[in-house]
Amino acid sequence: MRNISEEEYKIGSRYLFLSMAIQVIQKDLEKLRSQTIFKINEPYIRLLETIEKKAIEERRKLKIRISQEKIAVLETNQTDTFTEYTFYCKGKEEKRNYFKPAIRKKVLVILEEYFEKAEMKE
Repeated sequence: MRNISEEEYKIGSRYLFLSMAIQVIQKDLEKLRSQTIFKINEPYIRLLETIEKKAIEERRKLKIRISQEKIAVLETNQTDTFTEYTFYCKGKEEKRNYFKPAIRKKVLVILEEYFEKAEMKE
């Protein structure tokens, strides 16, 4: 049974998984800056920095919407295979369980979306 609207869920889940994608980008940037993974790291660093900037900007806009809509998403339980998040909105709540590989897939889709946007910029 749905307690929050589809739109509220979309905003909350996009914010959640976008935040995870930003963490992945930041960890990759940290690795690239501290190690020589490629013969020339700089173009990859610039690409990731550009993607990071755009993702942070989208998250900032989502945070404003989340605040306006009074949405909150909290991790409420975790097992070896599942993570439970509770979505709160305007006095209502809804629990969602995510299979950990599904979380990884959702983050991957967001990363691919940003890489495609970077390619189209050319």
